[in-house]
Amino acid sequence: MASSFQLDTSAHAERHYAVTEIAEMWNLSPDKVRELFENEPGVLVLGERSPRHKRRYVTLRIPRSVLERVHHRLSSKLGVR
Repeated sequence: MASSFQLDTSAHAERHYAVTEIAEMWNLSPDKVRELFENEPGVLVLGERSPRHKRRYVTLRIPRSVLERVHHRLSSKLGVR
């Protein structure tokens, strides 16, 4: 029996980056990278964003396309080409 559920193969096959990887590449703190990406569409959020806990138990995985989109947006704000 054929399933009607299909995945977009380009989205899940794309390279995903950890917050620490981007922090090293961009020479920023992991907290700043989290701030830049935590509400960005397309970012995978793993874990619970519960206000009951002092610490956020959330892992972000940022797809390459989102990384490039944010970089382009930030670069154009600064007038960098």
